[in-house]
Amino acid sequence: MTSTTRHPLDPDPVRATKASAVLGLGLLSVVTGPFLGGVIPATIALLMAKESHRELVAADGFLLGAKRLRTGVRLAWTGIVLAIAMLVVLVIIGLLTYARQRGTDFDPTVN
Repeated sequence: MTSTTRHPLDPDPVRATKASAVLGLGLLSVVTGPFLGGVIPATIALLMAKESHRELVAADGFLLGAKRLRTGVRLAWTGIVLAIAMLVVLVIIGLLTYARQRGTDFDPTVN
């Protein structure tokens, strides 16, 4: 028996559904990240990624989806970074607007 032949009682390798869900949520977080809504799916994706990683390791090769899992985690972190960047931009815009409104008004005859 060679190392490439499987035992007849071994289960067929199947795609990990949690890894696919992490990928989908990561993609959703990138799409909604600039609207600050990307934090929610990104957080769920990162929490699911921990569970999925444990399951992939425990399955000993019979669960497929490690690449999907890594890609989903990267996309989730990208969505979080986009949301933080948008929050910083909104704070800067708010401060600039506030500064324009609160300027000192001098009399027109003052040089």
